Amino acid sequence: MQTPKTSPAPDPAVHPASEPPTGSRLDRPRSSTARTALGRFGEDAAAVWLAGHGYSVVERNWRGAGGELDLIALQDGWWVAVEVKTRSGLGFGDPFEAIGPRKLARLHRLMRQWHAQSGIARREEPWRVDAVAVLVVPGEAPRFDLLTDVRP
Repeated sequence: MQTPKTSPAPDPAVHPASEPPTGSRLDRPRSSTARTALGRFGEDAAAVWLAGHGYSVVERNWRGAGGELDLIALQDGWWVAVEVKTRSGLGFGDPFEAIGPRKLARLHRLMRQWHAQSGIARREEPWRVDAVAVLVVPGEAPRFDLLTDVRP
Protein backbone atom coordinates (compact mmCIF):
# COMPACT_ATOMS: atom_id res chain seq x y z
CA MET A 1 0.00 0.00 0.00
CA GLN A 2 1.34 3.42 -0.95
CA THR A 3 1.18 6.30 1.43
CA PRO A 4 -0.56 9.40 0.04
CA LYS A 5 1.64 12.32 -0.87
CA THR A 6 1.00 15.38 1.21
CA SER A 7 2.30 18.88 1.14
CA PRO A 8 4.20 20.06 4.18
CA ALA A 9 2.26 22.30 6.51
CA PRO A 10 2.87 25.98 5.83
CA ASP A 11 5.33 27.66 8.13
CA PRO A 12 3.31 30.31 10.02
CA ALA A 13 6.44 32.43 10.40
CA VAL A 14 6.70 32.72 6.63
CA HIS A 15 3.01 33.23 5.78
CA PRO A 16 0.91 34.05 8.82
CA ALA A 17 -2.64 32.73 8.54
CA SER A 18 -4.07 36.24 8.78
CA GLU A 19 -2.23 37.42 5.66
CA PRO A 20 -2.15 35.34 2.47
CA PRO A 21 1.13 35.49 0.58
CA THR A 22 1.30 38.23 -2.01
CA GLY A 23 0.29 36.96 -5.42
CA SER A 24 -1.91 34.21 -4.05
CA ARG A 25 -5.37 33.58 -5.42
CA LEU A 26 -6.79 34.93 -2.18
CA ASP A 27 -5.50 38.46 -2.66
CA ARG A 28 -6.02 38.77 -6.44
CA PRO A 29 -9.79 39.28 -6.67
CA ARG A 30 -9.74 42.54 -4.72
CA SER A 31 -6.86 44.15 -6.61
CA SER A 32 -7.94 42.59 -9.89
CA THR A 33 -11.48 43.85 -9.38
CA ALA A 34 -10.25 47.39 -8.71
CA ARG A 35 -7.97 47.24 -11.75
CA THR A 36 -10.78 45.84 -13.89
CA ALA A 37 -13.15 48.58 -12.71
CA LEU A 38 -10.56 51.27 -13.50
CA GLY A 39 -9.97 49.76 -16.94
CA ARG A 40 -13.71 49.54 -17.65
CA PHE A 41 -14.16 53.16 -16.53
CA GLY A 42 -11.28 54.20 -18.81
CA GLU A 43 -12.76 52.38 -21.81
CA ASP A 44 -16.19 53.94 -21.19
CA ALA A 45 -14.71 57.42 -20.79
CA ALA A 46 -12.46 56.97 -23.84
CA ALA A 47 -15.44 55.88 -25.99
CA VAL A 48 -17.34 59.04 -25.05
CA TRP A 49 -14.27 61.24 -25.53
CA LEU A 50 -13.51 59.66 -28.93
CA ALA A 51 -17.13 60.18 -30.03
CA GLY A 52 -16.60 63.88 -29.38
CA HIS A 53 -13.55 63.74 -31.66
CA GLY A 54 -15.23 62.19 -34.69
CA TYR A 55 -14.95 58.47 -33.89
CA SER A 56 -18.00 56.19 -34.09
CA VAL A 57 -17.42 53.19 -31.85
CA VAL A 58 -18.90 50.09 -33.51
CA GLU A 59 -17.59 47.33 -31.26
CA ARG A 60 -16.08 46.89 -27.81
CA ASN A 61 -13.87 44.17 -26.37
CA TRP A 62 -13.67 42.13 -29.57
CA ARG A 63 -11.90 38.83 -28.92
CA GLY A 64 -9.82 37.27 -31.63
CA ALA A 65 -7.23 34.53 -31.77
CA GLY A 66 -4.60 35.57 -29.26
CA GLY A 67 -6.10 38.69 -27.74
CA GLU A 68 -8.65 41.43 -27.53
CA LEU A 69 -9.24 44.83 -29.11
CA ASP A 70 -10.62 47.37 -26.61
CA LEU A 71 -12.55 49.52 -29.08
CA ILE A 72 -13.17 49.38 -32.80
CA ALA A 73 -14.35 52.59 -34.42
CA LEU A 74 -14.89 54.27 -37.74
CA GLN A 75 -13.22 57.67 -38.15
CA ASP A 76 -13.03 59.67 -41.38
CA GLY A 77 -13.28 56.52 -43.54
CA TRP A 78 -10.73 54.56 -41.49
CA TRP A 79 -11.47 51.48 -39.39
CA VAL A 80 -9.60 52.02 -36.15
CA ALA A 81 -8.63 49.61 -33.39
CA VAL A 82 -8.20 51.71 -30.26
CA GLU A 83 -6.07 50.44 -27.39
CA VAL A 84 -7.08 52.14 -24.14
CA LYS A 85 -4.59 52.39 -21.28
CA THR A 86 -5.95 53.78 -18.02
CA ARG A 87 -3.93 54.76 -14.98
CA SER A 88 -4.80 56.41 -11.68
CA GLY A 89 -1.44 58.15 -11.52
CA LEU A 90 1.99 58.24 -13.10
CA GLY A 91 3.72 56.15 -10.42
CA PHE A 92 4.18 53.30 -12.89
CA GLY A 93 5.03 55.63 -15.79
CA ASP A 94 3.05 57.04 -18.66
CA PRO A 95 0.18 54.79 -19.80
CA PHE A 96 1.62 54.65 -23.32
CA GLU A 97 4.77 52.99 -21.95
CA ALA A 98 2.67 49.83 -21.47
CA ILE A 99 2.29 49.51 -25.25
CA GLY A 100 5.55 48.01 -26.46
CA PRO A 101 6.52 46.55 -29.84
CA ARG A 102 5.13 43.07 -29.06
CA LYS A 103 1.79 44.49 -27.96
CA LEU A 104 1.63 46.69 -31.06
CA ALA A 105 2.37 43.73 -33.31
CA ARG A 106 -0.44 41.79 -31.59
CA LEU A 107 -2.87 44.73 -31.96
CA HIS A 108 -2.09 44.94 -35.68
CA ARG A 109 -2.53 41.18 -36.09
CA LEU A 110 -5.88 41.34 -34.26
CA MET A 111 -7.05 44.29 -36.35
CA ARG A 112 -6.23 42.38 -39.54
CA GLN A 113 -8.32 39.48 -38.19
CA TRP A 114 -11.23 41.76 -37.31
CA HIS A 115 -11.07 43.54 -40.67
CA ALA A 116 -11.13 40.22 -42.55
CA GLN A 117 -13.92 38.70 -40.44
CA SER A 118 -16.13 41.66 -39.55
CA GLY A 119 -18.68 41.58 -42.32
CA ILE A 120 -19.05 45.38 -42.11
CA ALA A 121 -15.59 46.44 -43.25
CA ARG A 122 -14.87 46.03 -46.93
CA ARG A 123 -11.47 44.71 -47.91
CA GLU A 124 -10.44 47.93 -49.66
CA GLU A 125 -11.25 50.15 -46.67
CA PRO A 126 -8.16 51.26 -44.75
CA TRP A 127 -7.51 50.47 -41.11
CA ARG A 128 -5.07 51.56 -38.43
CA VAL A 129 -4.34 51.26 -34.71
CA ASP A 130 -4.68 54.23 -32.35
CA ALA A 131 -4.01 54.43 -28.61
CA VAL A 132 -5.69 56.50 -25.93
CA ALA A 133 -4.17 57.15 -22.51
CA VAL A 134 -6.68 57.95 -19.79
CA LEU A 135 -5.34 59.43 -16.57
CA VAL A 136 -7.86 59.26 -13.73
CA VAL A 137 -6.58 61.21 -10.74
CA PRO A 138 -8.95 61.32 -7.75
CA GLY A 139 -10.65 64.70 -7.46
CA GLU A 140 -9.81 65.70 -11.04
CA ALA A 141 -11.52 65.28 -14.39
CA PRO A 142 -10.06 62.44 -16.47
CA ARG A 143 -7.32 63.50 -18.89
CA PHE A 144 -6.99 61.99 -22.36
CA ASP A 145 -4.09 61.74 -24.76
CA LEU A 146 -4.35 60.24 -28.25
CA LEU A 147 -1.76 58.68 -30.53
CA THR A 148 -2.95 57.94 -34.07
CA ASP A 149 -1.66 55.34 -36.51
CA VAL A 150 0.64 53.63 -34.01
CA ARG A 151 2.91 51.04 -35.61
CA PRO A 152 5.27 48.37 -34.27
